[in-house]
Amino acid sequence: MVSESMGERRADERPAAGAPSMAVDLGGVRMANPICTAAGTFGYAAQVEGFFDVARLGAVTCKGVAAEPWSGNPAPRLCETCSGIINSVGLENPGVRAFVDDYGEYLEGLERRGCRVIVQAAGHSPAELAESVRLFDELAPWASAIEVNVSCPNLELGGRPLGGTAADASEVMRAVRPLTSKPLLVKMAPANVAEVARALEAEGADALSLINTIPAMSIDVRTRRSRISRPTGGLSGPAIHAIAVRMVWEAASAVSIPINGMGGVETVEDAAEMILAGATAVTVGTATLHDPLAAARIADGLPAWVASQGATDVNDLIGAFEC
Repeated sequence: MVSESMGERRADERPAAGAPSMAVDLGGVRMANPICTAAGTFGYAAQVEGFFDVARLGAVTCKGVAAEPWSGNPAPRLCETCSGIINSVGLENPGVRAFVDDYGEYLEGLERRGCRVIVQAAGHSPAELAESVRLFDELAPWASAIEVNVSCPNLELGGRPLGGTAADASEVMRAVRPLTSKPLLVKMAPANVAEVARALEAEGADALSLINTIPAMSIDVRTRRSRISRPTGGLSGPAIHAIAVRMVWEAASAVSIPINGMGGVETVEDAAEMILAGATAVTVGTATLHDPLAAARIADGLPAWVASQGATDVNDLIGAFEC
């Protein structure tokens, strides 16, 4: 357990004299700076406290949790590729009740220290997602927001993403929106982003998180078998960054709600690209797996970039891309 003596910090506290303001509002989630962590790459945040004070970040997104425990996919679940990794973890998780029992006290304390906590709801159908959201709303009152993962496969529809089309995304939002008054973020699949983004906004999403991993595969040419336990998995890391920037720009151009941009963010420059493309917040994912300090390093370095642009507030640079 991390001591509260590290000091409490409000998300709207004033920056140091002469420093640019870094506070942002991600659909009702008031963050002291734009940097967040990606679900599945940062555990439940407590695991990383030994590397740095997690409260330095604007927010953390916890690993996805379903209403009931999932065992996930068999090993091997990960393999390295050129400039990235492919994963097929299968969203192993303990279920909402056990998650809250094990990590609720720590995460509530992290909120008090000034880092916003976003919990992620997972499910294999709109009904399963809805039950996860309902339980989070009841059992995790300390959470600043719930992220709904519509990239999960819909097992009732052959495994396609729950929110891969505008119609499917709308169905999910209609199932979950009445269940909580908390801000609802939606983790989108990397497909049809402008169309799906508009559908999610219309059904009450407060912010959008994109992109999730891109379907990919890797074959061991000696054994002629997949290098993970499934034929395909999700590609993440620097290899997808340019695609992610483009999709963030497309989504931000299509809706008025904030965007949480992610995909191959490894450096301050990568984060700055996301902000210029239209992201209000920027999430660091795969980089944490090889550099546990990545998110903190980017959060600490981002104000210098804002100042270098002649800006006094990071919000002035959101969507400031010019062609």
